[in-house]
Amino acid sequence: MVYVLFIVGFVLLIKGADYLVEGASAIAKRNHIPELVIGLTIVSFGTSMPELIVNLLASFDGSSELAIGNVLGSNIANVLLILGVAALIKPLPIQKSIYFTEIPISLFATVMVGFLANADLFVDVEGLTLSRYDGVILLFFFGLFMTYIYVVSKNPSDKPEPESEVDENLLPRAKSIIYVVAGSLALFLGGKWVVDGAFELSLLFGLSETFIGLTVVAIGTSLPELVTSAMAARKGQADLAVGNVVGSSIFNLLWILGLSSVIRPLPFDVVSNSDILMVIASSTLLITAIVIGGKARIGRFMGFVFVLVYLAYLVYLVLRG
Repeated sequence: MVYVLFIVGFVLLIKGADYLVEGASAIAKRNHIPELVIGLTIVSFGTSMPELIVNLLASFDGSSELAIGNVLGSNIANVLLILGVAALIKPLPIQKSIYFTEIPISLFATVMVGFLANADLFVDVEGLTLSRYDGVILLFFFGLFMTYIYVVSKNPSDKPEPESEVDENLLPRAKSIIYVVAGSLALFLGGKWVVDGAFELSLLFGLSETFIGLTVVAIGTSLPELVTSAMAARKGQADLAVGNVVGSSIFNLLWILGLSSVIRPLPFDVVSNSDILMVIASSTLLITAIVIGGKARIGRFMGFVFVLVYLAYLVYLVLRG
């Protein structure tokens, strides 16, 4: 039954992502909210649900390696795999706020997680740990990030002019909400079933919990972001595609990892520092791709480079064991 649900999960992921993008986009236009903001909030929440469920279950079970590996692995996959695939489908224009504000916020969150995990500022325990106090700090900064998003959504300069407001093809308000709710639910169920099936398959090969978290579980829980961003790119909704990825990365670090460590302190393996460095490197590569392109966009060539770097990272993980 697990393997049947594994296949059904992929179908739910694809359809759920399609509904979520369509409903969220309609909400953005009808309420005069920029698509980038919708991508950073509603869509990011919906597509981050698999990571949240996996990490909460891992925290309750005391599987810290799985929880931390899932977040770091998902963030690496978000930038390199998801944006890479989306750019291969269609070049992605990047708004200034992405590389001047959101990406730096993501980098700051990554560095802060690494610092808190290695410093042990508030607890005197043997070994490295993300304590409950560290989790509270991460949740505090997540609250600041959501405040920033609220301010951005209220910025009049980001709203369309009155004459461009009418669009007869928009979904009705009630139907848009149903699409978002149904899409998020399908993403959650699909992500859970895919991860459960992949986890069972991985156990057959005797893989470590850290390796499973960084690869199978990370890619499995990132499938909603992958499908959502690919669908958004295909429809020409680059802001939604990029906002979804960057927003999900920030959510993973501040919201999901913060909440997980508040529920139960997470012992931190020093080897995970190399994965934190990879998260930083992937964000740096993203900024570099925007700069060297001559235009504020990620082209197909850089999309190919992103995917190639991600495959090289997977090879490194296999060699690392």
